[in-house]
Amino acid sequence: MIGGLLIVASGAAAGVFGSLLGLGGGILIVPLLTLGFGLPFREAVGVSLVSVIVTSGASAGVYLQRHVANLRLGMTLELFTATGALVGGLIAFLLSEQVIAALFAALLAYTAISMARGRERDTPSAEAEANGDATATDGSDGEATNGSFVASLSGPGYTVRRLPAGIVGSLFAGVVSALLGVGGGLVKVPVMHLLMGVPLRTATATSNLMIGVTASASAIIYLLRGGIDPFVAGPTAIGVFIGASIGSRTAHRIDLRLLRILFVVVLLYTAVQMAQRALALG
Repeated sequence: MIGGLLIVASGAAAGVFGSLLGLGGGILIVPLLTLGFGLPFREAVGVSLVSVIVTSGASAGVYLQRHVANLRLGMTLELFTATGALVGGLIAFLLSEQVIAALFAALLAYTAISMARGRERDTPSAEAEANGDATATDGSDGEATNGSFVASLSGPGYTVRRLPAGIVGSLFAGVVSALLGVGGGLVKVPVMHLLMGVPLRTATATSNLMIGVTASASAIIYLLRGGIDPFVAGPTAIGVFIGASIGSRTAHRIDLRLLRILFVVVLLYTAVQMAQRALALG
């Protein structure tokens, strides 16, 4: 009974962070279940994927209602992310737990450093938005005009850039989602924000839309292979739903600088914990 309540409470905490940061909570659920409750790593990944689906469902509607998320961009990138998730789900059962834990730690550290060095991009003035002017880009980013497909993916105050790089990053995010149970938000948020020029708040909200579909694609494979423990997934999902509902309704009140710092601190702390886990499995 006490163990179940602790799992619910842990899921709630992960849901709050996952909703705020667009990560789906999986980035915290996997370490919590493996380090805190002794669950095998691969089973923790399976439970995490279920929780990511719950997080997305709980928060996506709120972000869409408030017009924070970019639905068109999210669904475009999700076509490639879901493909990567299917591939990653097949690869996941071929790798050892030590290798997966080490990959988890390395990716967390790299993403944290990238986000710490990144800066919120400037946005066009209100006058430029009113005239429908697109943000100028250099030759490496590619040109975007009002009539182009890329321009149709942009939102108020920003122009989407480097779409090919975003597609590659989305494929990689899908593979990462299946291997590590993080829904891909760990990769999607930095890809959209740092590579594609999407504001951080919009990137996190859009990631919340995408992670549910991504996690579903790989969760099916885990379910068919018996990699999801329903007795752990149930209370974890309940806690995540509560936390995600709270996080999605308070995200607009949090300063972007604080959000970035929170993102980096959580990633670095989790990277250290998972690196220790990988060494212990060796």
